[in-house]
This record gives sequence, C-alpha cells and structure tokens, in this order.
Amino acid sequence: MFELFTCRYQGFEPAMGTPVRITLSAPRWTLPYALEHQVREAAPSREYFGSPRPDFEGAYRAQLDSFGVDFFGPRFQEIAVAGRDLRLVLLCFEDLAKPGEWCHRRMFATWWREQVGAQVRELGPLGPAYEQGVLL
Repeated sequence: MFELFTCRYQGFEPAMGTPVRITLSAPRWTLPYALEHQVREAAPSREYFGSPRPDFEGAYRAQLDSFGVDFFGPRFQEIAVAGRDLRLVLLCFEDLAKPGEWCHRRMFATWWREQVGAQVRELGPLGPAYEQGVLL
C-alpha cells in the first residue's frame, strides 16, 4: 500500500519517494529530478484559484469529494507501481516556511486523513522554530 507525503517542488529530493504533480501547470524552471506523474484532479480549479482561503478551501474540498477516495486511491496505487516506490510525494509551489502561507497540498493532506485515517506528513527543510533536543 502506498504512503502519501507533501512537499514543494523546490524542496523535493528523489530519496523522498516518487514525485507527483498536483498543480495545473508544471514548474517553468528545470527541475533536478524527473516529474513523470501527475494527478490533475487534485489540482485546484482555475474557477476558484484566486479566492480567499475560506472560499478556496470550501470549493477545493467539494472538488475532492466529487472524485472521492475511490478515485484517488487506485490512481495513487497505479503511480506507486509505475514509480516502483510506495512513497508518493504530492508537490506544489508554496513555501510553507513563510509566515501566513497556505496551500492546497496541506488541504489535500487534511482531507485524505479525514477520509482514510492516514497521516500525510510534510517533507522538506525544518522551519525556524525547530530546536534539536538534548540526546544525552
């Protein structure tokens, strides 16, 4: 069974798993990794893309509900088999380390957890509030 993670395009590294595009357009710069898989149905629609967060989130969740787990689950499994890696990393553009920044990849993560009970962790550099604990 596959496991989902999220990250931004700029923070992804191939050792993290199989990259999966969930944006309408691909990055306009050259990526240092192959981006062979996409799930357009998980990308937000242009109809509400510029909306305030509450409106965006409501419309995006309605979009996800219209496809449902019965669509996304098999699609993710196909990608895991094709990519020969059960770790799928859903990618978009936003840098969540910036205060006040939000994105649909984390909305998808919350929706997925609510639907199937599986946690979807964000990968990438640690934020500025991180402090390593004492080991000994």
